[in-house]
Amino acid sequence: MTQPPGLERAPRASLVQLRSFEAVVRLGGVGRAARALHLAQPTVSTQLRELATALGLVLFETQGRSLVPTEVGKRLAQAVRAMGAAWQGFEEDAAALQGLRRGRLRIAAVTTTEYFLPDLLGPFARKYPGIEIELAVENRDAVVARLERGDDELAAMMLPPSHLPLARWPFLENPLVVIAPAGHPLSGRRRLKLAELTGEPLLAREAGSGTRAAAEQAFAEQGVAWPQRMALGSNEAVKHAVRAGLGLAVLSRHALAQDPANEGLAVLPVAGFPLRRQWHLVWRQDRALSLPARTLLDDLRARLRVKARPHGWSQ
Repeated sequence: MTQPPGLERAPRASLVQLRSFEAVVRLGGVGRAARALHLAQPTVSTQLRELATALGLVLFETQGRSLVPTEVGKRLAQAVRAMGAAWQGFEEDAAALQGLRRGRLRIAAVTTTEYFLPDLLGPFARKYPGIEIELAVENRDAVVARLERGDDELAAMMLPPSHLPLARWPFLENPLVVIAPAGHPLSGRRRLKLAELTGEPLLAREAGSGTRAAAEQAFAEQGVAWPQRMALGSNEAVKHAVRAGLGLAVLSRHALAQDPANEGLAVLPVAGFPLRRQWHLVWRQDRALSLPARTLLDDLRARLRVKARPHGWSQ
């Protein structure tokens, strides 16, 4: 009977080389991989060269200023991810045997969740100190890509993609509001129509942001054309720009202080706003959740059943 390969068929590559290789493929460049792995860029470049030499294969080709995996490089990336998934499965089994004394939980989240998600994860982390939580905060497009690759077990986002087999749990309201600088002439109005704002410059999040996508959908539904003046890469950058008088913006109420005036901002009373959206926790239905992931879901469901939304918000 043919025996499965054992250590006598061990790979001719080190785990650190494979980890660097996979990071370069996933992130699209040596520099980005080095930053993600907290390594020097020459170190990652050396590991790629040594890996290619050990395997006797050309793993990348240059296209412009980018490194693109060759066909055999793509196959190796699939193999490395399969190895990672197998190892994660072993860790999950080990965690189950130890009754959540040890384990790892990978979560991806869109950027706006950074205002509340750590507070939701805190009680779980304190209850299970042996569970290592890896939280990757990206914009929506990057979180969708992570779900496609299966990098994480859970993801927190507003607009889950429809092309993946996802289970979803709406766990928190996400009201989107229109903000202006404190003292802006429109802030004294009792009611505004969205069309009345289009003479003001619009500041938006970058392409790939869920907040931007939701705002653009709302504009289209109301038949309002409001072209953006500037795109910014974070909620904090948007707030700074609004406060500086560069324009108005649509942001999640979660990104604002309880009293926006404390940040030099005002929430405008616009018809149709706040846009009532939901934060969802999602996970792949075609993959079994680990014990830490299932326990976190149970923990959040129990706590959020009592407090479904933050208190003190009129909008």
